[in-house]
Amino acid sequence: MDIVNDEFYMSLALDLAERAQGQTGINPVVGCVIVKNGALAGVGTHLERGTPHAEIHALNMAGTKAAGSTVYVTLEPCSHYGATPPCSERLIAEGVKRVVVACEDPNPLVAGKGIQMLRAAGIEVVTGILRERALRLNEAFIKFITTGQPFVTLKTASTLDGKIASKTGDSKWISSEESRELVHTLRHRHQGIMVGVSTVIADNPSLTTRLSVGGLHPVRIIVDSSLRMPLDSHVVSDGTAPTWILTTEQADEGKRTLLEERGIQVIPCGEGPRVDLKAAIAKLGQMGISSILLEGGGTLNGAMLEQKLVDRLIQFIAPKIIGGYDAPGNFMFSGYEQMNQAIVLTGLESKRLGDNIYITGIPVWM
Repeated sequence: MDIVNDEFYMSLALDLAERAQGQTGINPVVGCVIVKNGALAGVGTHLERGTPHAEIHALNMAGTKAAGSTVYVTLEPCSHYGATPPCSERLIAEGVKRVVVACEDPNPLVAGKGIQMLRAAGIEVVTGILRERALRLNEAFIKFITTGQPFVTLKTASTLDGKIASKTGDSKWISSEESRELVHTLRHRHQGIMVGVSTVIADNPSLTTRLSVGGLHPVRIIVDSSLRMPLDSHVVSDGTAPTWILTTEQADEGKRTLLEERGIQVIPCGEGPRVDLKAAIAKLGQMGISSILLEGGGTLNGAMLEQKLVDRLIQFIAPKIIGGYDAPGNFMFSGYEQMNQAIVLTGLESKRLGDNIYITGIPVWM
């Protein structure tokens, strides 16, 4: 086994998969590279749910060169009939010699069966090449397929002293242009974007994806316990993307009717007086939302952290100090009494974006 070459071609397959983030819905993103006699023979990416998988695109490109080749795929080839036939069967039929897999598919319908099928047909299978990168790439899919609940990424931007706005509420702009561009890429990659109604009232945001090359708009999810949503707000009136409002059983029926007449989906989550966030996240999963970008204010961010509903945290830090005793911070909640109770992040990554620092990690929940 040539680990250096295996890692090189698997890295290429992962690069291909990354290009399709946001396009596949609840399906994973997958890349595939086929190599024959040291030369590329075919490449493929899963582009959209219900369309051919990455392996099929790559095999079609390789044609007769697939026989005796090595196939690099970022996720275990499927072994069951779903929207498309099993990729494992096609790999066997094409006579490939060797399959290198980054990680197993946690989908209970697959879960090692694809690898078993290939080995039973006499194909050499190598697993675990660049596994951690592959798992990171499909972290939302993995959580959704194993728990039925969406993967929640909390995104926030603050000054060096931890403020998300001035004491008067001004926040344009804390983050750099490069950071804001990345935020729109993150929106493109998530199925839903979540904010509280106070953000809508204060800023009247569109909550859409604005990229120079276009982008997919996520479902706009607004937490609004009392249905304070202005009827003339962009998220109600512009029709650019679906808007769902999470509210309570106590919410005003008349206001609910007015919103529904405008095409807004109103979803009760708990009896009240406040939205039951755990119930809301579970319900969003049942409705087919596998990933959420949380762009809330300090109060919603804090509530989601308190209830351990955040799977990844992203923070943009600007080299600015604004002060203000009453200026809002990133995470507004009652907090902990001891430092050893603090929420700790693991798997840290950081980089410069203009004059901003980007940092991301996974909360460790006790």
